[in-house]
Amino acid sequence: MRTMYHPNVNEINLSTVLYALSDQIRLNIIKILDKNGEQSCSSLDISAPKSTLSHHFKVLRESGVIHTRLVGTQRFISIRYDDLNSRFPGLLSAVLLGMEQ
Repeated sequence: MRTMYHPNVNEINLSTVLYALSDQIRLNIIKILDKNGEQSCSSLDISAPKSTLSHHFKVLRESGVIHTRLVGTQRFISIRYDDLNSRFPGLLSAVLLGMEQ
């Protein structure tokens, strides 16, 4: 199995994070993870083809927004709160707050 790319904290850049958060499906993923914590990819209730969701998970992961943890054949995803807040204080909170309105 190939290794999944997760950028180091100092490699996370604002334009990539903003791009990752610019899609409604990806925003829904973040909203669910914020509300429920770490989730398996298959447990997210988002109506989209599996290949489309895989693409969105990859964009979020490679931008540094989420972390994917492998357990057997399962993939668990979580938001990289600490890393994002250390690079861009308040950004994620503002995005999540804006989604509530």
